[in-house]
Amino acid sequence: MMKKVIHTSGKRKTAIARGKFRAGKGRVRINKKPVELYDPELARLKIQEPLVIAAELLDNVDIDVKVNGGGVMGQAEAARMVIAKGLVDWTSDMELKEKFNQYDRTMLVGDPRRSEPKKYGGPGARARKQKSYR
Repeated sequence: MMKKVIHTSGKRKTAIARGKFRAGKGRVRINKKPVELYDPELARLKIQEPLVIAAELLDNVDIDVKVNGGGVMGQAEAARMVIAKGLVDWTSDMELKEKFNQYDRTMLVGDPRRSEPKKYGGPGARARKQKSYR
C-alpha cells in the first residue's frame, strides 16, 4: 500500500517554506522543533492560525515544515501558508478552503510584493541625495 505524502511550499518576501504532510498523530514541527516551542510568540500565533481553524482535521496528520530566508515574520507567514495549503490538499475539503479564504486570503494565495532593487544616485530604491543651492 502506498503511504500518502503531500509536499507543499509557500513564500513570503524572501522567506521560503517547504512542508511535508503524512499520516500520523497530529504533530506539527517547524525546523524540527514542535510548533508549541516556536519563538517569538507572535510568530508562533501566526503559524497556529490555520491549525486553530482546521482543529478537528489535525489528529491523523504529521506536518514537517522547513523554513529559510527572510525575517522572523516572513518565515512565520510562509510556514502558515504551507500548513494551510497542505491541509486543503490533504483533506481536499472545499469548505476548509473557504474558511481559510474568508479568514485571510494570504493563507492560500501568495503576496506578490517584493522589495525594489536599489538604483545609483541614492541610498535606496527611490530615495535620492538631497541638494541645496544656498
